[in-house]
Amino acid sequence: MYFDDLPVGYRFETAARTLPLDAIIDFARQWDPQPFHLDAAAAKASPYGGIIASGFHTLLTSFTQTLEADVWNEASMGSPGMTDVQWLRPVRPDDRLTTRGEVVASVPSASRPDRGRTTIAYEVVNQDGEAVMRYTAIHILRRRTG
Repeated sequence: MYFDDLPVGYRFETAARTLPLDAIIDFARQWDPQPFHLDAAAAKASPYGGIIASGFHTLLTSFTQTLEADVWNEASMGSPGMTDVQWLRPVRPDDRLTTRGEVVASVPSASRPDRGRTTIAYEVVNQDGEAVMRYTAIHILRRRTG
């Protein structure tokens, strides 16, 4: 889909993805080596009571889900950034995550008629429908017509 196909209010949902324990630990070893992501005993003694996924792992899982949903891929020209990244509750081993997106702003470029900025508010939910993360991303998307 292109900029022109994604009006304010457009919603979509991704397929679910499970985060197994070994993937949580592998990610944490490389990118977020805190004890409550890596070590069962340390995690049990932590405020979380067990191993949890890195918030960055959750974010990247969500981003991958949006790519796999193939909503804006064809028109993507990158992103100037994200805002309002919030980790709301721990993601535990074998949680099934789904990402929901809603277009909250859509502004054609004033200087480059071949593109526009589409802002999407994302919410990541677990298998119980509980929100585990929220973030907003700005996408630069090609227009169907220039």
